[in-house]
Amino acid sequence: MWTIRGRTLFKREIKRYIRRPKNTFMPPAITNVLYFAVFGVILGGRIDQIAGFSYILFILPGLIVLGAISNAFENASFSIFHGRWNEYIHAPLTSPMSHTEMVVAYVGASAVRGLLVGVIIAAVGRLFTPIGVEHALLLIVTMVIICVLFAGLGVIGGLWADDFDDLTVMTQFIIRPLVFFGAVFYSLEVLSPFWQTVSMLNPMVYMVDTVRYSMLGYADLTPYVSIIVLLVATAIVLTVDILLVKRGYGLTN
Repeated sequence: MWTIRGRTLFKREIKRYIRRPKNTFMPPAITNVLYFAVFGVILGGRIDQIAGFSYILFILPGLIVLGAISNAFENASFSIFHGRWNEYIHAPLTSPMSHTEMVVAYVGASAVRGLLVGVIIAAVGRLFTPIGVEHALLLIVTMVIICVLFAGLGVIGGLWADDFDDLTVMTQFIIRPLVFFGAVFYSLEVLSPFWQTVSMLNPMVYMVDTVRYSMLGYADLTPYVSIIVLLVATAIVLTVDILLVKRGYGLTN
């Protein structure tokens, strides 16, 4: 059962980034205006349609995924690390709140930020191209799952990091490369059979493909198999989060 202490921590984390929209919501909005302008309008006009869709429309789901998971990860990792760095994370640790409640609060608040950024990117994309949603329920479920998954990974990152540079390294050299090789800007069909097989090891492929199917009705993979893969990965990550917090990893050192 989620007690009032867990809800209080959840609300505190949401208020932390809601109060600073210039730091949390404006950067992804501006960045994606540039993405759509350069990749969608300037370059997209020179690229043939992919699977019957304009290039700008084809890359839109991937950009939504990129923005959502990046913000979910960064929020959770920063919250945990900043709390460790300034030693105010001891307050929830010494409260009667359970370890599970604590993880749920941090993960939940970070996932909400990811979802909000995803909506903002979709709104920006709407300025450049008409947007439709073929499978609304699947889209909502998929976005919630991937935001929770990366918020959970962010908790692990925040516990592991020794300084702020470690947070940057994880985002720039792990998260973003996986996204850019996760079929955001291309279809798996253009790859050779070998690289298609290698791509199956990248979890981003399943996320981008399922969101693309939800919005456009086009997929390289079976969407519901992708959902199962993502659910299993999310369950594993959240379990690891709870075990690490319970053990005090990175919190009591």
